Amino acid sequence: MKTDFTEAQLAQPHLAEADQILRSCQHFGFCTSGCPTYVLLHDENDGPRGRIDLIKEMLESDAPPTDKAVEHIDRCLSCMSCMTTCAVKVDYMHLVDTARAHIAATYKRPLAERLLRRTLGYVLPRPAMFRLALGMGRLMAPFERFAPAKMRHMLRLVPPGAAAGPSTQQTVFPSQGPRKWRVALLAGCVQPVMSPHINVATIALLTRFGCEVVVPRSAGCCGSLNLHMGDTDAARGFARANVASWLHEIDGEGLDAILINASGCGTTVKDYAHLLSEDTEVASGAARVAALAMDFSEWLVRMELPPPEQARRYRVAYHDACSLRNAQKVTAQPRKLLRKAGFEVVDVPESHFCCGSAGTYNMLQPELARQLGERKAENIASTLPQIVAAGNIGCITQIGLYARVPIVHTVELLDWAYGGALPQALNGHELEALPAEQAIDASPEETAGAQVIRFVNNNASREGDVGVW
Repeated sequence: MKTDFTEAQLAQPHLAEADQILRSCQHFGFCTSGCPTYVLLHDENDGPRGRIDLIKEMLESDAPPTDKAVEHIDRCLSCMSCMTTCAVKVDYMHLVDTARAHIAATYKRPLAERLLRRTLGYVLPRPAMFRLALGMGRLMAPFERFAPAKMRHMLRLVPPGAAAGPSTQQTVFPSQGPRKWRVALLAGCVQPVMSPHINVATIALLTRFGCEVVVPRSAGCCGSLNLHMGDTDAARGFARANVASWLHEIDGEGLDAILINASGCGTTVKDYAHLLSEDTEVASGAARVAALAMDFSEWLVRMELPPPEQARRYRVAYHDACSLRNAQKVTAQPRKLLRKAGFEVVDVPESHFCCGSAGTYNMLQPELARQLGERKAENIASTLPQIVAAGNIGCITQIGLYARVPIVHTVELLDWAYGGALPQALNGHELEALPAEQAIDASPEETAGAQVIRFVNNNASREGDVGVW
């Protein structure tokens, strides 16, 4: 693609990078067939190719964007399915982040939307404030039908009661037996409030097999929520704090890995070298941190866990979080671990298709998120699972609104298989174990191949054009 930036614009690093990304796009259009919003809306501007054109025009003009451009860029999920299918691997992830930062800096949104975005960007990354907000949400839940549309959907996301599970200020968790590794765990911001038992299960599993786990208090939100709403300065502030915290551990007793069990956070932490590349004081440290960052499943595979003493033989539909599959390219590891633990793992049709969570997307774009959530739940139900497993708190919350079977974090199932507690989401569910001969050990490659995605009109049936992933 030909671009038309001025020399003055190209002197700015973020625009110089955008120029290179735009020039790499060949407009082939493979990306559109797997884009969830394009499939739902049938609008070129709601697909990656159309958005790239809008972003090019917006950045070249060096002016506030049009309402049209903002509308279509806001509808982007940042699921990065386009990057998976793109023949030339256009770096859409960084391009759309630049576009969102430009919108945040130059476009005046309606007052109500500005207040909503600022509230989300301030409250969600701060666990104490988020916990208070959830408490207020529970008080408002009985009056949901009187609330505005976006507020109604947010109230549906609020768990019915305070999340149960151990909560601790402990920062170092010693290994059970001789220490083989020392790892840091990102506690996160939303996850420990919504589902504290996920971190508890992660720590229990790691320490059981020889890891000393460090959870520094000074490491907090990864910055992704702010980053994807265009507040790059806030995102970099969180990233700098985390880099300083983890460097203290790396340069102290040392770390073998920095583990993340919320895949949206993992994508951002792995990208810290890019996010902080212009900050000369922390750029090298950010690169060191990013090099050690990995999803918990990547690390568990490296640990080479033995088969459990008693396999858990249940049928599990594994949901690929977009941030794991498309951004981090982590697909085989969770399946391999679950199968080794005895579970029968089945792939979900349209597994590349986003569930509609996408950070704050299901709060900012509730109607599209609802359509995607219902579609994901329908595809999950078609596999007849007993349990759904996922590696991202956002997906778990979103799918939980629509799925008819319990959804559990992958690490909770693994901890349970290796002697840990029954996952809380399974309490009250009567699960019948599969016969031993029915359990399977197929590799993910055996079910890989073209994913058929049906193109539908908004609010229409599934019948229509068919696209191949």
